[in-house]
Amino acid sequence: MASSLITPSRTTRNKPTIGFVNLGCSKNQVDSEVMLGTLIAGGFELTGNAEVAEVVIINTCGFIEEAKQESINSIIEHGRLKKSGSCRVLIAAGCLAQRYQGELLKELPELDGVVGTGEFRRIAEICRSLLAPKARQQRLWLGQPPYLYDAETPRIRLGTPHSAYVKIAEGCNRNCAFCAIPLMRGKQRSRPIESIVTEAKRLGQEGVKELNLISQDTINYGVDLGLRQGLTTLLRELVTVNDVRWIRPFYLYPQQVTDELLELYAGEERITKYLDMPLQHISDGMLKRMHRLGDRQHLTKLVDRIRTKVPGVFFRTAFVVGFPGETDEMFDELKQFVVDMEFDRVAVFLYSDEDGTSAVDLDRKVDRAVMNERRNELLALQEPISESKNREYLGRTLEVLVDGISEESDRLLEARHEGLAPEIDGVVYCECGTAKPGEFVSVTVTDVAGYDLIAHSINRVAALEPSPASSLSLVMPKKVGAGYR
Repeated sequence: MASSLITPSRTTRNKPTIGFVNLGCSKNQVDSEVMLGTLIAGGFELTGNAEVAEVVIINTCGFIEEAKQESINSIIEHGRLKKSGSCRVLIAAGCLAQRYQGELLKELPELDGVVGTGEFRRIAEICRSLLAPKARQQRLWLGQPPYLYDAETPRIRLGTPHSAYVKIAEGCNRNCAFCAIPLMRGKQRSRPIESIVTEAKRLGQEGVKELNLISQDTINYGVDLGLRQGLTTLLRELVTVNDVRWIRPFYLYPQQVTDELLELYAGEERITKYLDMPLQHISDGMLKRMHRLGDRQHLTKLVDRIRTKVPGVFFRTAFVVGFPGETDEMFDELKQFVVDMEFDRVAVFLYSDEDGTSAVDLDRKVDRAVMNERRNELLALQEPISESKNREYLGRTLEVLVDGISEESDRLLEARHEGLAPEIDGVVYCECGTAKPGEFVSVTVTDVAGYDLIAHSINRVAALEPSPASSLSLVMPKKVGAGYR
């Protein structure tokens, strides 16, 4: 997903202008927001028109082959602005930059600088050094990726004002055979709870109603800080924050899911009844070959336990097809599992060889055409399941968060109920009534359109009172607070 910067209402003379392109996931988006905030604080002017920008920065993604190619294409496209526009400096930042380092400079001579994931705080300094009259040599900024922003870090948020992503940790300690994230982001490093809560309070004061908690391994939050149930402890603190109505954790690995965490999901109104848990596969042979913990029996029991403990939970998962050694029988097992479990949403990714991962050296590679067939087949199985799940909402009155006027028609508002995460799960189209973005309203569902719902009769919803303050922060290890900066 690409996101270009909104054009400011005015420009300031004598300030270098920056054009910015964000590619990839929501974690990349937070990195982009941090760089944008740092650039503004460093005296730069942001523009949404790359043709007039003196510096163009591409925050790249390097997760899978399609994302890498999109990043390279964006670099090439914006490199042409050195001849047709005002561009003097072109920078590649982020995951692809961290992963391929000097190779990018060698293969893409239009680049002036490559900035890895550990150097975002220096982005303003880097831009100024490359703009210097004598700066003509390509340069790398590629220290180890220890960087983790905090509550005081400047940010310019992209997207809707009432919904924000909050990165609670960086990096990953897992060893999944297909995944290069530890190579690009390093070992897991969790932010202290105080830092996250401070940021959440500020966002609430700024009008944010929905906090989306992200990291590479959210269920493992706080392990590196000495916390035994870090995510549960963090959520108990966040639900005391005024103004924030929805708290939505993403990317829960299917291990370490405690009853305490599920009881918190079920009993706390501010935590959305939404589980995003990539299972990746269900065949025991595939899971072992992928270096994933657990087996089919464990995963099936886990899904059942979650649904029992959190009634009405919206369950989103993801699978990888075409991993080396995936046989027709293994894929058939996966298909049957999808049919049997009836997930609300399923994402399907094609395996790709990623340099530095252990899967690269595995035998029995699957042909690309077969991978595509399997993805299409799995999605075709899931589509009627998702539509059937949506039909269960017909006639029901739901509380939804209004995102704004629909791109489909200016007579429609787009909103989401708590089971619809921003950008990935569909929307609720509201046919009548008026409401402002960021407002919670109640609507009655009248129809289903694939992954989307249609509703009418908007009524505003009263604000939630904050939950009583938790005392858990009083027993947190002091090293958590001491290590804040």
